[in-house]
Amino acid sequence: MTKIVFLPHAELCPAGLVVDVAPGTTILDAALDNGIELEHACDKSCACTTCHVIVREGFDSLNETDELEDDLLDKAWGLEPESRLGCQVAVHSKDLVVEIPKYTINMVSEGH
Repeated sequence: MTKIVFLPHAELCPAGLVVDVAPGTTILDAALDNGIELEHACDKSCACTTCHVIVREGFDSLNETDELEDDLLDKAWGLEPESRLGCQVAVHSKDLVVEIPKYTINMVSEGH
């Protein structure tokens, strides 16, 4: 199992959360499966930026981004060098520390 540490986020997980997930699980699925309602307006299809996360530790262990994810990340609020779309990045064997940005760009909240 791989450990993901979700840093505190004022609305989504005020106390932060540490979860164990199987390798191959996306960061988005790990969040959703553990009660963190991370937005995903495009229903995990890599068509928006609402599941934008920043991988504070373990970034180098992740799969490479593809051109589509790179293009979308350019539109994300608060983009940093360690930014990824939670729906597109699967964990491997290295533990991660993940920050959920304060804001997201979502023109219509779909109630996920």
